[in-house]
Parts: sequence; structure tokens; C-alpha cells
Amino acid sequence: MRPAFAVGLVFAGCCSNVIFLELLARKHPGCGNIVTFAQFLFIAVEGFLFEADLGRKRPAIPIRYYAVMVTMFFTVSVVNNYALNLNIAMPLHMIFRSGSLIANMILGIIILKKRYNIFKYTSIALVSVGIFICTFMSAKQVTSQSSSSENDGFQAFLRWLLGIGALTFALLMSARMGIFQETLYKQFGKHSKEALFYNHALPLPGFIFLASDIYDHAVLFNKSELYQVPFIGVTVPIMWFYLLMNVITQYPLQPSAIPSSYVKVTQRRIFYQGGDSEQPSPIPAFSGS
Repeated sequence: MRPAFAVGLVFAGCCSNVIFLELLARKHPGCGNIVTFAQFLFIAVEGFLFEADLGRKRPAIPIRYYAVMVTMFFTVSVVNNYALNLNIAMPLHMIFRSGSLIANMILGIIILKKRYNIFKYTSIALVSVGIFICTFMSAKQVTSQSSSSENDGFQAFLRWLLGIGALTFALLMSARMGIFQETLYKQFGKHSKEALFYNHALPLPGFIFLASDIYDHAVLFNKSELYQVPFIGVTVPIMWFYLLMNVITQYPLQPSAIPSSYVKVTQRRIFYQGGDSEQPSPIPAFSGS
């Protein structure tokens, strides 16, 4: 696949995904779990049919390695999702996760002994300054929007700090997971489609603990207004249409870590400028974008 085409697909997929995600979150701000479950289920079913050949194909990488990767992957998903309950607004969530550039580079230097050219160091330094400014301004916004009570304002700020801590932990864990995956590819060969399938199929039982919340939001989705899907003519509740489009556009591509992150930073910058920063709204815990 040509690099320009791959970058274009990542950019288009991430941007359109955020549009449908915003439509979902504005109507039902707590819908993060059902969105995440739908994404995992879609990729797992697709992988079971076309990659695992209905379970007949043996994995090229031993399952025990996938178990380690899945543990990290599911942890990142849960922590990212929970951070949105800690006074973290969506624009800050999107911009802060652009720190994957920094995390990928730092852990790559420490663990893989990688070296990068001066242009990448400079670019990441500039991105880091932007993330710091956004985080600093978000902290001021949290304190100004909280209750006039000094105690309530302090508690809101503490919750925000916990949210920043959760995002930082998830950021570093995600970067470590990427390095672990890269190490496996060097040892067993690159099997990105296989890894994509097992990373989404193995964690599915974990959603049992979120079943009540997922069911409640499924009921709410069923009660949404009806919408006629263009070109098909089928009428469905509009929230299910938004969810379907979010899942389809979420289907991940697998370019290398740092170039992919550059594309996602640009996408987040676009939506940060045009987004609604006043109301925190949950986004799916793991996002290919």
C-alpha cells in the first residue's frame, strides 16, 4: 500500500469516526461502553471469519504472547474510558492522547535503542508544547466552571488530576504494548491481521462486567428517532446508525506507530478547533484513532 494512500485512509477514517462518535456522545454522554463493545465485536467477528478461518487456522504467534498483549490492551481501554468520568473533556482527551508521539519515541529509545533524526525530535517537541498548553488551559477551565464553593472547586480539580494521571498511565501502557508487538513481529514475522483479531476477540468476556450498562444504552438506542438509511431505504433508530458508522470507520489500519500518530495529531487538531469543549463526553476506550 502506498504511504500517501495509507495516510489518507487513516486520516479519513479517524475524522469520520470522530464525527459519528460526537453524534453518539452528544445524545447519550455515557455510551462509551456500548461503543467500545460494538467495535471489539465487529473486529472479532470479521477476524474469526476471514483471518482465523472459522477457528481452523492456527495462530503464527503463540497465544501466551497474545494473552500478555490483550491484558495491556484491555487495561488501556478501561483506563481511557474511565478517565472521561474524571472531569476530562473530549477535546483534552483527544489532544492529550496525541502524546503517544512522545511515549512511542521515549520508550523506543529506552527499550529498542532507536534513534531518530532532528526533524522528528523537533516536531515532537512542538507537539509536546501544544499538549502542555492545552492541559494547562483545561485545568483553569475546570476550576472556573466548578461550584463557587472553594471546597467543591478543589475536589473538581483533584478529580481532573486523577483523570490526567489515568490518561498518562494509559498513554505509557499503550506505547509499551506497541513496542511489545513490534518485538513479536521481529521474532515471529509481521501478522498484523492476526494480532488485530486476537487483541479484540480475547477481551470480549471482560465485557460481561459491563453488561448492565451496555444493555441500558441498547434500550436507549432503540428509543431514538427513526432514520432512513440513504441508498438502502431501510429505517432504523438513528443511534444504531451512528453506532454502525462509528464501528465501520473505526476499523483500524496498521501503519507504523510514529507516522500514524502524526496523522492522528492532525485529525485531533482539526476537531479540537471545531469541537464542543464545554461538556465532557465519553469516547470509546480504545480507539484506532
